[in-house]
Amino acid sequence: MGWTLSRYFFFRYLSITVGLFVAIATLVLIINFTELSSRTGDVPGFTAYAVFIISAMRVPVVMQQVVPFIALISAMTMLVTLNRKYELVVVRSAGISAWQFLRPAAFGALLFGLFTIGVINPIAAVGLSNAEALEAGYRSGKSNEIAAAGAPWIKQTTEEGEAIIGAHAVLARGTELVDASIFRFDKQGTLFERIDAARAFLRDGFWELRKVERRQDGKPIEKLKSLKIPTNLRPEFVEERLARPEAISLFELPGKIDVARSFGLKANAYAMQFHSLVALPPLLVAMTLIAATVSMRFARMGQSMTMILGGVVAGFLLYVVSVLVKAFGTAGFVPAPIAAWLPVVVATFFGVTYLLYKEDG
Repeated sequence: MGWTLSRYFFFRYLSITVGLFVAIATLVLIINFTELSSRTGDVPGFTAYAVFIISAMRVPVVMQQVVPFIALISAMTMLVTLNRKYELVVVRSAGISAWQFLRPAAFGALLFGLFTIGVINPIAAVGLSNAEALEAGYRSGKSNEIAAAGAPWIKQTTEEGEAIIGAHAVLARGTELVDASIFRFDKQGTLFERIDAARAFLRDGFWELRKVERRQDGKPIEKLKSLKIPTNLRPEFVEERLARPEAISLFELPGKIDVARSFGLKANAYAMQFHSLVALPPLLVAMTLIAATVSMRFARMGQSMTMILGGVVAGFLLYVVSVLVKAFGTAGFVPAPIAAWLPVVVATFFGVTYLLYKEDG
Protein backbone atom coordinates (compact mmCIF):
# COMPACT_ATOMS: atom_id res chain seq x y z
CA MET A 1 0.00 0.00 0.00
CA GLY A 2 1.36 3.38 -1.03
CA TRP A 3 2.41 6.19 1.26
CA THR A 4 -0.50 8.45 0.25
CA LEU A 5 -3.17 5.89 1.12
CA SER A 6 -1.40 4.90 4.33
CA ARG A 7 -1.20 8.53 5.38
CA TYR A 8 -4.90 9.00 4.58
CA PHE A 9 -5.91 6.06 6.79
CA PHE A 10 -3.53 7.14 9.55
CA PHE A 11 -4.81 10.71 9.72
CA ARG A 12 -8.41 9.47 9.54
CA TYR A 13 -7.74 7.31 12.61
CA LEU A 14 -5.84 10.14 14.31
CA SER A 15 -8.60 12.71 13.79
CA ILE A 16 -11.27 10.36 15.14
CA THR A 17 -9.10 9.49 18.16
CA VAL A 18 -8.33 13.12 19.01
CA GLY A 19 -11.98 14.16 18.66
CA LEU A 20 -13.17 11.27 20.80
CA PHE A 21 -10.47 11.93 23.40
CA VAL A 22 -11.42 15.61 23.73
CA ALA A 23 -15.14 14.79 23.91
CA ILE A 24 -14.69 12.18 26.65
CA ALA A 25 -12.27 14.43 28.57
CA THR A 26 -14.86 17.21 28.52
CA LEU A 27 -17.54 14.82 29.74
CA VAL A 28 -15.27 13.55 32.52
CA LEU A 29 -14.54 17.13 33.59
CA ILE A 30 -18.25 17.97 33.78
CA ILE A 31 -19.04 14.81 35.78
CA ASN A 32 -16.11 15.39 38.15
CA PHE A 33 -17.11 19.02 38.64
CA THR A 34 -20.72 18.09 39.40
CA GLU A 35 -19.81 15.26 41.77
CA LEU A 36 -17.16 17.26 43.65
CA SER A 37 -19.48 20.26 43.95
CA SER A 38 -22.11 18.09 45.64
CA ARG A 39 -19.54 16.66 48.07
CA THR A 40 -17.92 19.94 49.03
CA GLY A 41 -20.92 22.26 49.16
CA ASP A 42 -20.78 22.39 52.97
CA VAL A 43 -17.00 22.90 53.23
CA PRO A 44 -16.13 26.54 54.04
CA GLY A 45 -13.99 28.30 51.46
CA PHE A 46 -14.52 25.73 48.74
CA THR A 47 -15.32 27.97 45.76
CA ALA A 48 -16.46 26.99 42.27
CA TYR A 49 -13.02 27.94 40.94
CA ALA A 50 -11.30 25.54 43.37
CA VAL A 51 -13.74 22.77 42.43
CA PHE A 52 -12.99 23.34 38.74
CA ILE A 53 -9.21 23.28 39.27
CA ILE A 54 -9.35 20.05 41.30
CA SER A 55 -11.69 18.44 38.76
CA ALA A 56 -9.38 19.42 35.89
CA MET A 57 -6.36 17.96 37.71
CA ARG A 58 -8.16 14.61 38.05
CA VAL A 59 -9.16 14.36 34.39
CA PRO A 60 -5.81 12.87 33.16
CA VAL A 61 -6.05 10.03 35.70
CA VAL A 62 -9.51 9.06 34.46
CA MET A 63 -8.53 9.44 30.80
CA GLN A 64 -5.61 7.09 31.38
CA GLN A 65 -8.12 4.43 32.40
CA VAL A 66 -10.44 4.89 29.40
CA VAL A 67 -7.70 4.99 26.74
CA PRO A 68 -8.28 1.32 25.72
CA PHE A 69 -11.95 2.05 25.05
CA ILE A 70 -11.04 5.14 23.04
CA ALA A 71 -8.69 3.05 20.88
CA LEU A 72 -11.39 0.42 20.35
CA ILE A 73 -14.14 2.88 19.44
CA SER A 74 -11.81 4.93 17.22
CA ALA A 75 -10.80 1.90 15.17
CA MET A 76 -14.41 0.72 14.88
CA THR A 77 -15.60 4.19 13.85
CA MET A 78 -12.87 4.52 11.22
CA LEU A 79 -13.58 1.14 9.63
CA VAL A 80 -17.35 1.57 9.69
CA THR A 81 -17.04 5.03 8.11
CA LEU A 82 -14.72 3.74 5.38
CA ASN A 83 -17.13 0.91 4.68
CA ARG A 84 -20.16 3.15 4.40
CA LYS A 85 -18.36 5.33 1.88
CA TYR A 86 -17.24 2.20 -0.04
CA GLU A 87 -13.63 3.23 0.38
CA LEU A 88 -12.67 -0.19 1.71
CA VAL A 89 -14.37 -1.76 -1.33
CA VAL A 90 -12.14 0.28 -3.62
CA VAL A 91 -9.06 -0.55 -1.56
CA ARG A 92 -9.82 -4.26 -1.62
CA SER A 93 -10.49 -4.16 -5.38
CA ALA A 94 -6.96 -2.80 -5.81
CA GLY A 95 -5.63 -5.98 -4.22
CA ILE A 96 -4.85 -4.51 -0.81
CA SER A 97 -5.54 -6.91 2.05
CA ALA A 98 -6.81 -6.18 5.53
CA TRP A 99 -3.30 -6.70 6.90
CA GLN A 100 -2.14 -3.72 4.86
CA PHE A 101 -4.91 -1.19 5.46
CA LEU A 102 -5.04 -2.05 9.16
CA ARG A 103 -1.38 -1.21 9.52
CA PRO A 104 -1.88 2.60 9.75
CA ALA A 105 -4.58 2.17 12.41
CA ALA A 106 -2.41 -0.24 14.39
CA PHE A 107 0.53 2.17 14.12
CA GLY A 108 -1.72 5.02 15.27
CA ALA A 109 -2.88 2.93 18.25
CA LEU A 110 0.74 2.20 19.13
CA LEU A 111 1.61 5.91 19.03
CA PHE A 112 -1.49 6.69 21.08
CA GLY A 113 -0.32 4.21 23.72
CA LEU A 114 3.20 5.68 23.77
CA PHE A 115 1.72 9.17 24.11
CA THR A 116 -0.41 7.95 27.01
CA ILE A 117 2.44 6.47 29.02
CA GLY A 118 4.97 9.14 28.03
CA VAL A 119 2.88 12.30 28.39
CA ILE A 120 -0.51 11.66 29.96
CA ASN A 121 0.82 9.39 32.72
CA PRO A 122 3.32 11.89 34.21
CA ILE A 123 0.71 14.65 33.98
CA ALA A 124 -1.85 12.36 35.65
CA ALA A 125 0.55 11.50 38.49
CA VAL A 126 1.34 15.15 39.22
CA GLY A 127 -2.30 16.20 38.79
CA LEU A 128 -3.59 13.53 41.16
CA SER A 129 -1.07 14.47 43.87
CA ASN A 130 -1.82 18.19 43.55
CA ALA A 131 -5.59 17.61 43.48
CA GLU A 132 -5.45 15.54 46.67
CA ALA A 133 -3.24 18.12 48.37
CA LEU A 134 -5.53 21.00 47.36
CA GLU A 135 -8.70 19.22 48.47
CA ALA A 136 -7.08 18.11 51.73
CA GLY A 137 -6.08 21.71 52.41
CA TYR A 138 -9.71 22.80 52.22
CA ARG A 139 -11.00 19.82 54.18
CA SER A 140 -8.34 19.70 56.89
CA GLY A 141 -10.00 19.81 60.27
CA LYS A 142 -13.40 20.55 58.72
CA SER A 143 -14.64 17.17 57.58
CA ASN A 144 -14.85 13.78 59.26
CA GLU A 145 -16.74 12.02 56.49
CA ILE A 146 -14.11 9.36 55.83
CA ALA A 147 -14.89 6.18 57.74
CA ALA A 148 -12.19 4.37 59.67
CA ALA A 149 -12.56 1.35 57.38
CA GLY A 150 -11.65 3.48 54.38
CA ALA A 151 -8.79 5.37 55.97
CA PRO A 152 -5.18 4.22 55.55
CA TRP A 153 -3.55 2.71 58.66
CA ILE A 154 0.02 1.66 59.40
CA LYS A 155 1.71 0.21 62.46
CA GLN A 156 5.11 1.01 63.90
CA THR A 157 7.12 -0.55 66.73
CA THR A 158 9.74 1.37 68.67
CA GLU A 159 11.52 1.07 72.02
CA GLU A 160 8.60 2.91 73.64
CA GLY A 161 6.06 0.39 72.35
CA GLU A 162 3.71 0.19 69.41
CA ALA A 163 1.69 2.86 67.63
CA ILE A 164 -1.11 2.65 65.09
CA ILE A 165 -1.26 5.61 62.73
CA GLY A 166 -4.21 6.55 60.56
CA ALA A 167 -5.20 9.55 58.46
CA HIS A 168 -8.07 10.96 56.44
CA ALA A 169 -5.79 11.71 53.49
CA VAL A 170 -2.28 10.81 52.36
CA LEU A 171 -0.11 13.36 50.56
CA ALA A 172 3.45 13.58 49.27
CA ARG A 173 3.37 9.87 48.39
CA GLY A 174 2.76 8.79 51.96
CA THR A 175 5.17 11.06 53.85
CA GLU A 176 2.53 13.64 54.76
CA LEU A 177 -0.71 12.76 56.52
CA VAL A 178 -3.79 14.97 56.86
CA ASP A 179 -5.99 14.79 59.97
CA ALA A 180 -3.79 12.07 61.43
CA SER A 181 -4.69 10.00 64.50
CA ILE A 182 -2.04 8.10 66.46
CA PHE A 183 -2.86 5.50 69.10
CA ARG A 184 0.17 4.67 71.27
CA PHE A 185 0.57 1.49 73.32
CA ASP A 186 3.16 0.64 75.94
CA LYS A 187 5.26 -2.53 75.94
CA GLN A 188 2.47 -4.40 77.75
CA GLY A 189 0.03 -3.53 74.96
CA THR A 190 -2.00 -1.02 77.00
CA LEU A 191 -3.29 2.09 75.26
CA PHE A 192 -1.92 5.10 77.09
CA GLU A 193 -2.18 7.98 74.63
CA ARG A 194 -4.10 9.26 71.62
CA ILE A 195 -2.76 12.07 69.48
CA ASP A 196 -4.71 13.93 66.80
CA ALA A 197 -2.86 16.25 64.44
CA ALA A 198 -3.90 18.40 61.51
CA ARG A 199 -0.70 17.41 59.71
CA ALA A 200 1.93 14.73 60.25
CA PHE A 201 5.26 14.81 58.38
CA LEU A 202 7.61 11.85 58.27
CA ARG A 203 11.15 13.01 59.03
CA ASP A 204 14.37 11.09 59.57
CA GLY A 205 13.64 9.10 62.72
CA PHE A 206 10.51 10.90 63.90
CA TRP A 207 7.03 12.12 63.01
CA GLU A 208 6.62 15.88 63.12
CA LEU A 209 3.06 16.69 64.17
CA ARG A 210 1.39 20.09 63.87
CA LYS A 211 -1.74 21.50 65.50
CA VAL A 212 -1.85 18.66 67.99
CA GLU A 213 -4.49 17.53 70.47
CA ARG A 214 -3.07 15.08 73.00
CA ARG A 215 -5.26 12.83 75.14
CA GLN A 216 -3.89 10.80 78.03
CA ASP A 217 -5.76 8.73 80.59
CA GLY A 218 -7.00 10.86 83.46
CA LYS A 219 -5.62 14.11 82.06
CA PRO A 220 -7.34 17.00 80.25
CA ILE A 221 -6.86 17.47 76.53
CA GLU A 222 -3.52 19.10 75.83
CA LYS A 223 -3.23 21.34 72.76
CA LEU A 224 0.22 21.85 71.23
CA LYS A 225 1.48 23.67 68.18
CA SER A 226 3.88 20.87 67.34
CA LEU A 227 5.08 17.55 68.69
CA LYS A 228 7.64 14.94 67.72
CA ILE A 229 7.27 11.22 68.31
CA PRO A 230 9.99 8.69 67.42
CA THR A 231 9.62 6.25 64.56
CA ASN A 232 11.73 3.64 62.82
CA LEU A 233 9.68 3.83 59.62
CA ARG A 234 11.51 4.73 56.45
CA PRO A 235 9.91 6.94 53.78
CA GLU A 236 10.23 4.10 51.28
CA PHE A 237 8.22 1.78 53.52
CA VAL A 238 5.50 4.33 54.21
CA GLU A 239 5.35 5.26 50.54
CA GLU A 240 4.95 1.61 49.50
CA ARG A 241 2.20 1.06 52.06
CA LEU A 242 0.24 4.29 51.66
CA ALA A 243 1.04 5.95 48.34
CA ARG A 244 -1.27 5.25 45.42
CA PRO A 245 0.60 3.75 42.44
CA GLU A 246 -1.34 6.10 40.16
CA ALA A 247 0.42 9.05 41.86
CA ILE A 248 3.83 7.84 40.64
CA SER A 249 4.81 8.23 37.00
CA LEU A 250 6.13 5.42 34.81
CA PHE A 251 9.67 6.84 34.83
CA GLU A 252 9.88 6.85 38.63
CA LEU A 253 8.38 3.42 39.24
CA PRO A 254 11.50 1.29 38.53
CA GLY A 255 13.52 3.22 41.12
CA LYS A 256 10.70 3.00 43.68
CA ILE A 257 10.42 -0.75 43.11
CA ASP A 258 14.16 -1.30 43.59
CA VAL A 259 14.26 0.80 46.76
CA ALA A 260 11.19 -0.91 48.23
CA ARG A 261 12.61 -4.37 47.51
CA SER A 262 15.93 -3.39 49.07
CA PHE A 263 13.97 -2.93 52.32
CA GLY A 264 12.46 -6.39 51.99
CA LEU A 265 9.11 -5.19 50.63
CA LYS A 266 7.41 -6.93 47.72
CA ALA A 267 6.23 -3.75 45.98
CA ASN A 268 3.58 -5.73 44.09
CA ALA A 269 1.36 -2.69 43.52
CA TYR A 270 4.21 -0.68 42.00
CA ALA A 271 5.40 -3.58 39.86
CA MET A 272 1.88 -4.20 38.60
CA GLN A 273 1.39 -0.54 37.75
CA PHE A 274 4.71 -0.43 35.89
CA HIS A 275 4.07 -3.53 33.76
CA SER A 276 0.49 -2.46 33.05
CA LEU A 277 1.74 0.85 31.67
CA VAL A 278 4.45 -0.82 29.60
CA ALA A 279 1.88 -3.24 28.16
CA LEU A 280 -0.58 -0.45 27.29
CA PRO A 281 0.63 0.30 23.70
CA PRO A 282 0.41 -3.37 22.62
CA LEU A 283 -2.99 -3.54 24.35
CA LEU A 284 -4.26 -0.69 22.16
CA VAL A 285 -3.02 -2.53 19.07
CA ALA A 286 -4.93 -5.59 20.28
CA MET A 287 -8.02 -3.41 20.69
CA THR A 288 -7.61 -2.31 17.07
CA LEU A 289 -7.52 -5.94 15.91
CA ILE A 290 -10.66 -6.69 17.93
CA ALA A 291 -12.37 -3.70 16.30
CA ALA A 292 -11.36 -5.01 12.87
CA THR A 293 -13.01 -8.37 13.50
CA VAL A 294 -16.45 -6.74 13.75
CA SER A 295 -16.19 -3.66 11.52
CA MET A 296 -15.02 -4.78 8.09
CA ARG A 297 -18.15 -6.22 6.54
CA PHE A 298 -19.21 -4.70 3.24
CA ALA A 299 -21.75 -1.91 3.52
CA ARG A 300 -24.03 -3.62 1.02
CA MET A 301 -24.22 -6.58 3.38
CA GLY A 302 -25.29 -4.22 6.19
CA GLN A 303 -23.34 -3.23 9.23
CA SER A 304 -24.77 -5.64 11.73
CA MET A 305 -25.42 -3.86 15.00
CA THR A 306 -25.08 -7.23 16.69
CA MET A 307 -21.51 -7.56 15.41
CA ILE A 308 -20.60 -4.03 16.44
CA LEU A 309 -22.15 -4.56 19.87
CA GLY A 310 -20.18 -7.78 20.09
CA GLY A 311 -16.98 -5.81 19.51
CA VAL A 312 -17.85 -3.39 22.28
CA VAL A 313 -18.69 -6.28 24.62
CA ALA A 314 -15.44 -8.05 23.70
CA GLY A 315 -13.46 -4.90 24.46
CA PHE A 316 -15.29 -4.46 27.75
CA LEU A 317 -14.64 -8.08 28.73
CA LEU A 318 -10.97 -7.66 27.87
CA TYR A 319 -10.85 -4.59 30.12
CA VAL A 320 -12.61 -6.42 32.97
CA VAL A 321 -10.25 -9.38 32.65
CA SER A 322 -7.27 -6.98 32.66
CA VAL A 323 -8.51 -5.30 35.84
CA LEU A 324 -9.19 -8.67 37.49
CA VAL A 325 -5.78 -10.09 36.61
CA LYS A 326 -4.20 -6.81 37.74
CA ALA A 327 -5.85 -7.26 41.12
CA PHE A 328 -4.33 -10.75 41.37
CA GLY A 329 -0.93 -9.31 40.41
CA THR A 330 -1.21 -6.53 42.99
CA ALA A 331 -2.09 -9.09 45.67
CA GLY A 332 0.92 -11.20 44.70
CA PHE A 333 -1.00 -14.25 43.54
CA VAL A 334 0.27 -13.86 39.96
CA PRO A 335 3.66 -12.45 38.89
CA ALA A 336 3.24 -8.88 37.72
CA PRO A 337 4.66 -9.39 34.18
CA ILE A 338 2.32 -12.32 33.54
CA ALA A 339 -0.69 -10.47 34.95
CA ALA A 340 0.03 -7.44 32.74
CA TRP A 341 0.86 -9.20 29.49
CA LEU A 342 -1.51 -12.18 29.53
CA PRO A 343 -4.64 -10.20 28.46
CA VAL A 344 -2.60 -8.49 25.72
CA VAL A 345 -1.31 -11.77 24.32
CA VAL A 346 -4.72 -13.45 24.44
CA ALA A 347 -6.47 -10.49 22.76
CA THR A 348 -3.80 -10.25 20.06
CA PHE A 349 -3.99 -13.97 19.27
CA PHE A 350 -7.79 -13.75 19.13
CA GLY A 351 -7.73 -10.84 16.67
CA VAL A 352 -4.99 -12.31 14.49
CA THR A 353 -6.66 -15.73 14.39
CA TYR A 354 -10.03 -14.30 13.40
CA LEU A 355 -8.51 -12.13 10.67
CA LEU A 356 -6.48 -15.04 9.34
CA TYR A 357 -9.64 -17.09 9.13
CA LYS A 358 -11.57 -14.31 7.35
CA GLU A 359 -8.83 -13.06 5.06
CA ASP A 360 -6.83 -16.17 4.27
CA GLY A 361 -9.27 -18.97 5.06
